[in-house]
Amino acid sequence: MTKKPASLLDRLSKTLNATIEKSLFVIGFSMAAIVAVQVFFRYVLNHSLFWSEELARFLLIWLTFLGASVAYHRQSHPGIDTLFRLLPARLKKGAVICVHLASLTLFGVMIIYGCQFSWFVRLQISPALHLPKWIIYSMVPVSGGVLMVHGLVLFMKDLKRAANDR
Repeated sequence: MTKKPASLLDRLSKTLNATIEKSLFVIGFSMAAIVAVQVFFRYVLNHSLFWSEELARFLLIWLTFLGASVAYHRQSHPGIDTLFRLLPARLKKGAVICVHLASLTLFGVMIIYGCQFSWFVRLQISPALHLPKWIIYSMVPVSGGVLMVHGLVLFMKDLKRAANDR
């Protein structure tokens, strides 16, 4: 039995997810190390690192948005499917399509308004790290783009599954 070649979008989704999963480990480990060093400096050396809290907060923002994209790719976001399970098969297909369209709309909003907000704060800098804030807030449109790729792949798979079930 021959295997169908994966679509370009599917391969992109898998590659993005694998890269992000590795990045999540680095970000999470870095955040934990920074907080541990801060605790050591504050309580043992009695000298606080002025930049550590801000960096940990920014890393948490990136960790959250990137983690959401990995959870979406794995389809492991929590959901309430009590009503969905009670629907007849035909309505379930329609509900799945509506959920995908709503998700893709949300991801588009994240991209558009995330870019606008990043542009709006482009001249602001963070107080401790002196980083431009657009770098931190650019995670919203970046994660929106990644979620859009994953969402399109999942949407196409569900459309193919619905067409094959007919």
